[in-house]
Amino acid sequence: MTKFNTKAVHSGQEPEKEFGSVIPPIYQTTTYAQEHPAQTKGYDYTRAGNPNFTNLEQAIAALEGGTYATVFSSGLATVTALLNILKPGDNVLGINDMYGGTYRLMTKVFEKMGIGFKTMPFEDLEAVKKELTTGSYTLLSFETPTNPLLRITDIEEACSAAKKHNVISFVDNTFASPALQQPLTLGADIVWHSTTKYIGGHSDVVGGAIVTNHAQYKEAFDFARLSMGLNPSPFETWLTHRGLKTLGVRMDRHCTNAKSIAHMLEQHPKVAKVYYPGLASHSGNVTAAKQMSDFGGMVSFELKASVEETAAKISRFKFFTLAESLGGIESLVNHPATMTHASIPADIRHKAGLADGLVRLSVGIEDVEDLMDDLHTILD
Repeated sequence: MTKFNTKAVHSGQEPEKEFGSVIPPIYQTTTYAQEHPAQTKGYDYTRAGNPNFTNLEQAIAALEGGTYATVFSSGLATVTALLNILKPGDNVLGINDMYGGTYRLMTKVFEKMGIGFKTMPFEDLEAVKKELTTGSYTLLSFETPTNPLLRITDIEEACSAAKKHNVISFVDNTFASPALQQPLTLGADIVWHSTTKYIGGHSDVVGGAIVTNHAQYKEAFDFARLSMGLNPSPFETWLTHRGLKTLGVRMDRHCTNAKSIAHMLEQHPKVAKVYYPGLASHSGNVTAAKQMSDFGGMVSFELKASVEETAAKISRFKFFTLAESLGGIESLVNHPATMTHASIPADIRHKAGLADGLVRLSVGIEDVEDLMDDLHTILD
């Protein structure tokens, strides 16, 4: 069986036929010449499709162990396309500490369209199973590891429970990336990514992708992209595909650095708690080890500090740039309470375990000694 890094380099990567270019060109076009009306060479208008879209879709599907993929202009465009397959009266059961943008989209946009939405902790899967039994749901939506507490859900068990009740399982695999975890192989119906993060990997392009083994979902997602204008540009997909080829190599370094930093933070007296699935102290460590090949490049920790004190402290790093997003080659630091999760009301945020002193690190591929020195300087 072809290995991951070989797939990353070669999937969707046939040399261009006319001149033999090893790297496929950017098909920077809006429209395509037709030989006769409605007789095309596969594409008619880039909102509907483009060779660069196809190349990236083939590569992401291969890495996720899936059959079909559709690329979009952003991760939230991907979720929009997914929710578009629902109808008024359908209900979504979601994880309680989901990404703030997903929560905002569901509560501020799709609830107004008649889509019901309920969240609950997925760490207690028995409670989730009971809710699926007693409630009426169309979609089960969760991410693992979660953002930003890195909680772990047993993908196989959760998706099996969804199937039992004819509920579609929808897994956000952005934090792990297909280099570390393939939810489709564990029973998920649909997997999605913000390709802006680890798949693109260089903080220079926004995008999203959805992967499935079901032809009817692929058809629905392609239609949503066409009809709702959720398409990326050819250049964006070309850049994302360029980044994808080094995903496995980058993830090795992200994981190695993050482990070292997590262990260092766990020993630091100024740190109240560390969240990293690779630590034995993490509640999801055993499950993560079962379904992930490594534990990722994201580390969160709590300072014994107020919102204002935490914000002031993390504004002084040298190598950890204070910025939203994650998954790039450079290290970033984020304060969820005032940044990525600011759209979630404080009472709901606190109930989900997002403390005011919570700090999230996206650990990059720099030399780990420099990153640890940076952390020590700020914490000490």
